[in-house]
Amino acid sequence: MNDRKGTKYMKEIIITTESGSDLPENLVKKYDIKVIPMHIVMDNTSYADGTISVDKIYEYYNETKKIPTTSAVNVGEYIDFFNEIRAEHPDCVIMHLAYSSLASSTYQNAEIAIREFEDIYLIDTRNVSGGCTAHLAKAYEIIHAKKDTVTDYKALADEIESWNKKVFCSFIPGNLDYLKAGGRVSNAAYLGATLLRLKPLIEIVDGKLLASKKYRGSIEKFVDTYMEEYLAKHDVSRKCLYLMYSKGLSQVALDRMKENAIRFGFESYEYVMTGCVISCHSGPGAIGLAGCCE
Repeated sequence: MNDRKGTKYMKEIIITTESGSDLPENLVKKYDIKVIPMHIVMDNTSYADGTISVDKIYEYYNETKKIPTTSAVNVGEYIDFFNEIRAEHPDCVIMHLAYSSLASSTYQNAEIAIREFEDIYLIDTRNVSGGCTAHLAKAYEIIHAKKDTVTDYKALADEIESWNKKVFCSFIPGNLDYLKAGGRVSNAAYLGATLLRLKPLIEIVDGKLLASKKYRGSIEKFVDTYMEEYLAKHDVSRKCLYLMYSKGLSQVALDRMKENAIRFGFESYEYVMTGCVISCHSGPGAIGLAGCCE
């Protein structure tokens, strides 16, 4: 783009996402990513994700045996969000990496909202939580490398979106009560898994959450096997491994995840703690992994 004197300059590129990406606060600051909150609903009261603690989700379930519901960012909220960014950065390009279009209506609402704007590109991560975090980190890496030379922002957005096929994310719920109460597992399956102390592996496959194999016993006992099998199946980059967990996972399991990341030759690792939205589905003490292939 040229200014009035004909001098070529590049537009500032801003990355945005939803709170369901569970982007750790240190990475929010490092990558200067703008985050819009999704919502948690308890007793007909809606709370913006991040305005209440995860403990409140667990306390609500313990008291009522009900799982709080979650809701997407609505169209008006997106419009206000993008207007605020544009007010601070008038000539910027916005790359919005959205929570999976197949797991929430956030993507569809953002799609409607951006019709009001120019230079906003909607990217479907086809992922949630730590999977989104891994994709956001990759997006920053790509943008940082090309920000001084890029002229085709649509092509840049397409390149970033193409990485949704190279990010692999899975998790193991910490408490099947949350899956049962949320209607994600039948009573028979719940009873059988509980009696046998089985926990299902949930894999994010092309934007969908799919249950695959089951692990028996405590997470502390199978954390090594889970990580070994994940890394055998997915040849992810050794630059960084994203260690997902929900509040309530034992320090023993957290430490073992870190030790395994080092043992398997990762240059770095990032802990990704689930916020209120994801914790409504995973329950306390969940564990997960996310990584990005080269």
